[in-house]
Amino acid sequence: MQVYEAPLRDMKFVLHELHNDDGFGNLEALAEFTPDLTDAILEEAAKVAQEVLLPLNRGGDAEGCILENGVVRTPTGFKEAYAMFRDGGWCALASDPQWGGQGLPESVNKMTEEMICAANVSFSLYPGLTHGGTTAIEGHASDELKQRFLPKMVSGEWSGTMCLTESHCGTDLGLLRTRAVPQDDGSYKLTGSKIFISAGEHDLTENIIHLVLARMPDAPAGVKGISLFLVPKYLPKDDGSVGPANGVSVSAIEHKMGLKASATCQLNFDDSVGWLVGKPHKGMEAMFTMMNTERVSVGVQGLGVGEAAYQSAVYYAKDRLQGRSLSGVKNPGGPADPIIVHPDVRRMLMTMRAYNEGCRAITAWVSRALDAEKHATDPEARQRAEDFVALMTPVVKALFTDLGFESANLAVQVYGGHGYIAESGVEQYVRDARIAMIYEGTNGIQALDLVGRKLPAHMGRYLRSFFHPVSTFIEANKADADLGKMVEGLEKAFGALQLSTATIAERGMRDPEEAAAAATDYTRLLGLVAMGYCFAKAAFVAQTALKGGTDEADFYKAKLATARFFFDRILPQATSAFLAIKSGKASMMALEAAAF
Repeated sequence: MQVYEAPLRDMKFVLHELHNDDGFGNLEALAEFTPDLTDAILEEAAKVAQEVLLPLNRGGDAEGCILENGVVRTPTGFKEAYAMFRDGGWCALASDPQWGGQGLPESVNKMTEEMICAANVSFSLYPGLTHGGTTAIEGHASDELKQRFLPKMVSGEWSGTMCLTESHCGTDLGLLRTRAVPQDDGSYKLTGSKIFISAGEHDLTENIIHLVLARMPDAPAGVKGISLFLVPKYLPKDDGSVGPANGVSVSAIEHKMGLKASATCQLNFDDSVGWLVGKPHKGMEAMFTMMNTERVSVGVQGLGVGEAAYQSAVYYAKDRLQGRSLSGVKNPGGPADPIIVHPDVRRMLMTMRAYNEGCRAITAWVSRALDAEKHATDPEARQRAEDFVALMTPVVKALFTDLGFESANLAVQVYGGHGYIAESGVEQYVRDARIAMIYEGTNGIQALDLVGRKLPAHMGRYLRSFFHPVSTFIEANKADADLGKMVEGLEKAFGALQLSTATIAERGMRDPEEAAAAATDYTRLLGLVAMGYCFAKAAFVAQTALKGGTDEADFYKAKLATARFFFDRILPQATSAFLAIKSGKASMMALEAAAF
């Protein structure tokens, strides 16, 4: 059974109690967003997620999107839900007020995104991609294009997409063939086909604004010859209303494993009118503005699905009667005990719980840095925030989606045979979660980005934004009698991360395949240390609250229990990651391709 109640208390914990010493300073530009105000916003978002979007999740999966005569129809109830979502201002939460946005902190926006994704991840893609598109337009487009398109995209009247890949090139965008021919009026005519376009065609908005990668006639080969263009489905009139069709058509809907209520389309551009965004042949620079925004959001998708899967598994584990507790009967009035009494079921539930709470804590930390990137007044704090976001973006995308998928699989396992059939609803979480490990750059590519670009950048400067707060916390708390075991575990894992970093740096200079072979393990290792740091801090806050007396003792005791489980059962994976990295590439690359 799909059940979901927004984890508001934990969200408030990571926003207001956990990261007060993050080193990014007081962000005066966001001072008006007090805890009372942000909590009220989160509570309203929870109502939307629980009461509007969750009830559409299973039905949307069963019905899917339908393509008829070139028009895509979303599942029953989606159109009405989107209208409510748009009219409630939810599309515009974190957007710039200059374009009609509400200017909320990203830290609040990301918690809202988690709730939306937990309730209905297919629905989340429609407004989510639009927000990513507005960041690229705002960061790189001309003032004329901003004025013309941003207000209606920010409001949600018009939606957005990113059109990157083509059937023959996949992630290797240097091979793309879509052409953009300059016109006398400064516009371009685009011709080509794109695949895997999320929200590429639908009936939720009156216009769809495509951001399309293409080549000009004089473009150099490879990625250095790619430009970015804004191509609307309908050409807007001078008064801002929708005008004639623009040569953009959908040839098919992809038949997918999951996310069936999200229209993933194959699009054709036939002499479509578009306008250059950014500089000629610098399209990847502009597109990465959108892609990096989306990568953090995709990580949050993984967290959202993981939370929904966890809650559904807990519901079932408390309700399902099977077997008797090994320590004595717990349900003497019934024929069996609920399966939540069994240690292996507890192992699965606690693993999911720890994954979710750890990822949520990292989300709050990273989104706080996203806010500091924009609003910090101290140049050093702003730089530190930019470095931290650059370092953690591939980790958030890869780690959160890996763990979200693991949690979805564990939920099926808790349900047993009932989890494998559609009626339970949890098998949908497995199918929906799987794509997040692939799109916006596969998790292997995220790992290569981390090891190949982020670690060596500026002589390792990005790493200092992470290493310094972790080492400072360890030194300050290693003698704490209450935290001692946790800090000891964090220190060992942090040491493994430092040794792994040095190993990759030394071997990678001699042989880039050595760094690439270590990349995925290193990404998981860095993510585990980040979670360990957050859990150790959470334990410190919880213990302080309990010692001082609190009427929320149950919450803080549960936080301590989850932290202890993480250090006992999950953080030891850091050792195996280090040993795998240390082993090098030899066994991985030993077989000739023909031998596989």
